[in-house]
Amino acid sequence: MVKEKYKPADQNHETTADEKELILFNDDVNSFDYVIETLIEVCNHDPYQAEQCALTAHFNGKCSIKTGSFDVLKPIYDEMTNRELTVSIS
Repeated sequence: MVKEKYKPADQNHETTADEKELILFNDDVNSFDYVIETLIEVCNHDPYQAEQCALTAHFNGKCSIKTGSFDVLKPIYDEMTNRELTVSIS
């Protein structure tokens, strides 16, 4: 009979249960350029990433633009809302 050694999973791995997503929703008000500019300034996206997020939101109705804890996402949410973009944290 062969005995196999069992190695427990990495117990230092943090759970992502409290990780949230900041979702950008498509609207018919703001231009692509404005949305892209805002994503670059507020979310620190590079121009390509910002363009892809804007296109995804346009064609799919929404796009996850940032992940993190609620405390990290809340100031970004507030600034995006101040700039009249439709976002939510979920």
